[in-house]
Amino acid sequence: MTLFLASVSGPEEAETALAHGADIIDLKDSTTGALAAVPADVVQAAIAAVARRRPVSAVAGDLPMQPDVVVSAVERMAATGVDYVKVGFPPDEGREACIRALSVFAARTKIVGVMFADHGADIALTRAMAASGFTGAMLDTARKQDGRLLDAMDIIVLREFVAACRGLGLMSGLAGSLELPDVPRLLSLEPDVLGFRRALSLHQDRASRIDAEAVRRVRGLIPLDPRSAANADPATRKVDYRLLAARGYSVEPDKDATDRVFVRDFVLPVRIGAYAHERHRPQRVLFNVDVRVFRPGHAVEDMRDIFSYDLVTDGIRMLVAREHFDFIETLAERIAALILAHAQVSTVTVKAEKLEVGPGAVGVEITRERPAEFAKVHQLYPAAGSDPKTAR
Repeated sequence: MTLFLASVSGPEEAETALAHGADIIDLKDSTTGALAAVPADVVQAAIAAVARRRPVSAVAGDLPMQPDVVVSAVERMAATGVDYVKVGFPPDEGREACIRALSVFAARTKIVGVMFADHGADIALTRAMAASGFTGAMLDTARKQDGRLLDAMDIIVLREFVAACRGLGLMSGLAGSLELPDVPRLLSLEPDVLGFRRALSLHQDRASRIDAEAVRRVRGLIPLDPRSAANADPATRKVDYRLLAARGYSVEPDKDATDRVFVRDFVLPVRIGAYAHERHRPQRVLFNVDVRVFRPGHAVEDMRDIFSYDLVTDGIRMLVAREHFDFIETLAERIAALILAHAQVSTVTVKAEKLEVGPGAVGVEITRERPAEFAKVHQLYPAAGSDPKTAR
């Protein structure tokens, strides 16, 4: 599952984030840059305010890629008593040397390496981080005014980053001007951490103070992770039955109370076909998908109340990027199974057509329903596998 990181500027905002469900409190100066540090005394004041109720992270600063400078900055920030120190690695020929230089601190300080999706992120750099004993790696954006993480990096590449981290024993984090509609899409990748500032801020202005209601909205979209210290907080664990219904939890759902979500005329290049000549290049495939979803039982108010069509298009993109499919029937079945894994879904119809076989389109259309043994309680986002590096 996934932890909710809230970036704050000091102890007052830390208290707000803590009170409304953040799993990790992250200190940085959001007014001056992606990884600008706040003064050490402000970090220490925030640590005191949090009082070990949550782990605290802090950025080491917007640093030149010089090993002695980076090591000194990490040492200073670690001395404040934070649980994690975040270090940015922009594109620079010296960044691998900086990563290696930090190995001396990794045994006693949890270091998270940050790369920028819009500024030279190299997933292969995670290997160097793991070899130097880092605790985690994170993708963020450097130019906040230019868009969100998903504007800078394709969902398939983000999946590869999360998988690379998992394979190396690193915690994975995703951040970068994330908005509420991004949350269900990114949760499907099962990163260890999703980080927010803009979505928590008053009027979506990252330079403004964080807003309690905005923090609650983000918390409501992210199921509580078993690793989180928030599990011991009665306020965070208080059951919100509207939220449970929106996430697909239901005691005895009325299968007639459904709405329809659809994707029309979605075309992708797909490696598909049983003939030898079909293995030489991708073919265009047209997808039309209809999804019946259980109605939440109240008027739609926010992202917590919907099943996003992005989950359908992202899911298809990730499936077809993985492998060659001999049969279009196999692909349709895989798409249907992927969509039915979301507990809000009652029935799905998948129509897939190969557009380059002959003078017309050929394909298959299937309809699949949730099994009759519908469990009494379902979870929209399946839990990720256990990670060797857990948050305190």
